[in-house]
Amino acid sequence: MADSGPGDAAPVTPGEFARAMAALDGFEPAPAVAVGLSGGGDSLALVLLLRHWVAERGGNLLALTVDHGLRAGSADEAAVVGTAMARLGIPHRILRWEGDKPVAGLQAAARAARHRLLADACVEAGILHLALAHHRDDQAETVLLRLARGSGTDGLAGMATVRADGAVRMIRPLLGFSHDRLLATCRAAGLEWVEDPSNHNPRFARARLRAARDLLGGEGLDGDRLCEVARRAGRARAALEQATADLLAQAATIHPEGWVTLHPAPVMAAPEEVALRALAQALAAVGGAGPVRDEALERLLGSLADGQGGTLGGCVVRMRRGAVMVAREPAAVERLLVPPGGRVLWDGRFNLRVSNRWDQPVEVAALGAAGWRKGAGRGGHSGLSDLPVPVRESLPSLWLGTEMLAIPTIGGAYGFDADGQAPMDRANFRPISPLGRPAFTVVSDRRGII
Repeated sequence: MADSGPGDAAPVTPGEFARAMAALDGFEPAPAVAVGLSGGGDSLALVLLLRHWVAERGGNLLALTVDHGLRAGSADEAAVVGTAMARLGIPHRILRWEGDKPVAGLQAAARAARHRLLADACVEAGILHLALAHHRDDQAETVLLRLARGSGTDGLAGMATVRADGAVRMIRPLLGFSHDRLLATCRAAGLEWVEDPSNHNPRFARARLRAARDLLGGEGLDGDRLCEVARRAGRARAALEQATADLLAQAATIHPEGWVTLHPAPVMAAPEEVALRALAQALAAVGGAGPVRDEALERLLGSLADGQGGTLGGCVVRMRRGAVMVAREPAAVERLLVPPGGRVLWDGRFNLRVSNRWDQPVEVAALGAAGWRKGAGRGGHSGLSDLPVPVRESLPSLWLGTEMLAIPTIGGAYGFDADGQAPMDRANFRPISPLGRPAFTVVSDRRGII
């Protein structure tokens, strides 16, 4: 049920919200928007504001509620939210997090599952924009948490107002509004909301920070001050990411066999922070791993400056023919079973299509030294022998037990014969973390960057 809350906060007006949405830009004339709706006051206020905004533009709104199944009664709570949406005339879907739940890192796992389920539902519905209800106080808490963990510029920039997430554009139009104002918006509409008990559970860091809010504010760490930190750090992050993109455009070459080379002269001449970021993005594109430790990245860049290299983030990195080679480490590649005609993202790098010519599922694995000896020249791929050994041995190959069947053709469109069959096994380099990913978005209004 709704709590009482402060009575002097003003509701967010439709005009204020329209200006916040206009600052995000990038909407079609009749926008279709999905909103992540927990049933709490923040997300309910976002639904109310979006309903008016979308209606004025002839668009559509879809509310999505994720039932994590983490406590008794969560399914009933999701159903209650659905009933409230029905009264408001807003289409609503409930998405359930199935499967085992981790004991450690539960909140992080739940957040990742929630984002995945919401994004998949948007793709299924043909919706580009996913609105989340993070607000000014959430941003302040995020900055404070990251400050406590020793984050640098990227972490202190907080949450982005706009983030491209695959086929979905994630937007946070409420980052300029306080929690109290959002609750006031619900009260003005005569709506009640559900309070999540975890918001006050001292097991979780955010709940502990909320309990200490008055104490922190007395020391100058109030919401306004922390959001100022995010604004300034976001400005710095955007500049650094633009400089990194410029460096990669000048220095990087992407190879269809799933590796990257960097021209060393511009990398070594760049400011160290920019060079480290460029190297990290190359590692992420080829190795598919998450962020690597700054110390390890610094050691690797220093080793390259000395003409050597090393392994990091699932990659082999060394000088080759006057360039920095960033190749997948063959031993880090896992095997994957794929049915005939199946299409998968293999090793986080390749969109791979297995042809219908096989009469049973085949394993896709790194070619390796043994595969190279058994099947060099198979699969219609030319120039295998000229590839660096780590690149060659980390190529996708098809296996049935210990028998290597084929090396998929690399690059080009997937081919089909007159009967609609795929006569060739093909793989296209499409990494999860592309080398040219979108930079951190900074949005400005009359008061400054938000």
